[in-house]
Amino acid sequence: MNDGTPLLKHFLAALAYRTQKALRGCGASYPSFRAAPDVRTPHELLNHMDSVLGYARTFFVGGTYRVPPLPEFEAEIRRFHETLADLSRLVGEEKDWKAITPRQLLQGPLSDAMTHAGQLALLRRLSGDPVPPENFIFAEVSDANLGPDQPLPAAPDPVWPERPRGGA
Repeated sequence: MNDGTPLLKHFLAALAYRTQKALRGCGASYPSFRAAPDVRTPHELLNHMDSVLGYARTFFVGGTYRVPPLPEFEAEIRRFHETLADLSRLVGEEKDWKAITPRQLLQGPLSDAMTHAGQLALLRRLSGDPVPPENFIFAEVSDANLGPDQPLPAAPDPVWPERPRGGA
């Protein structure tokens, strides 16, 4: 096993956690929120994140990966997490690392996907429904949990200056 494999698998788990942090409890209008013309909606962005991870999978299984958006946001969330879990499995099984190196995987598609998780959180704020802050050092991130059912924050920040008025 490559020395970087456990860290890559943990990074994928952190991506699952951070993506769900940005999506958990979002309002019904959030998936279609468009911050400006030509800016992806959260639904479109999640589809793109799935495509980025699917592209990363091609370095292990070959072929191409470009799937059309699913009509339902919840189905898009499930597909994203399925692709994420499959990529984690492939990373864990890889022995040769000939098609891509762990560093290339991290600096390319994995970093790109994590950037997009941050964009999902930013879009929540711009839509008027900001994501509550937390200390991510204490987050319960687990390589065994890559699905949409992520734990609640272990250390939510008690101070939240930008809390929506009248919100919790």
